[in-house]
Amino acid sequence: MLDGSALWYLSRATGVVTVVLFTVVFCLGVITAGRRRPQGHAATVVMGVHRWLSVGMLVFLAVHIVTAIVDGYVSIGWLAVVVPFISDYQPLLVGFGSLAVDLLIVVMVTSYLRHRIPERYWRGIHWVSYAMWVVALVHGFMMGTADQPGLRLTTLACGVIGGATVVWRTVVSHADRDRRELINAQEWS
Repeated sequence: MLDGSALWYLSRATGVVTVVLFTVVFCLGVITAGRRRPQGHAATVVMGVHRWLSVGMLVFLAVHIVTAIVDGYVSIGWLAVVVPFISDYQPLLVGFGSLAVDLLIVVMVTSYLRHRIPERYWRGIHWVSYAMWVVALVHGFMMGTADQPGLRLTTLACGVIGGATVVWRTVVSHADRDRRELINAQEWS
């Protein structure tokens, strides 16, 4: 049986791994979205990695949640996992984690139902991933233990990498877009 100290370390470790995996999944999602996505076999590989890392992230997240609650060092109830801001311990910061879990559930359920719902609805709901990732980063950064700066630095690095990916998606030129803009700029007689 794991004692309180081991559960505390396991909770922190799985939280950090979850944030790192979430950032990788987020970045792969940003890369594969829109007109810049890989083509052919590369697209299949990237989407497969995106999906499998998502499942791995869910496993680490589940262990993180269970160990944080079972540890008992602080009072976080089971209901606080899905109902934001009701935890006895750090209601705001635990609430951010709960909010991220709620958004994750919505994205996950609609992803499993993707073939049954219109593509535009799935895409619209998947945009929630941006907010979910930011909320998870705030939770991870603010809950990171002050005497463990590596936890906060890892979360900060994830924020920089994910932010750079979003900037890349919005700023980098794309041949198809450039060609359409060139055609639109022509005078038609």
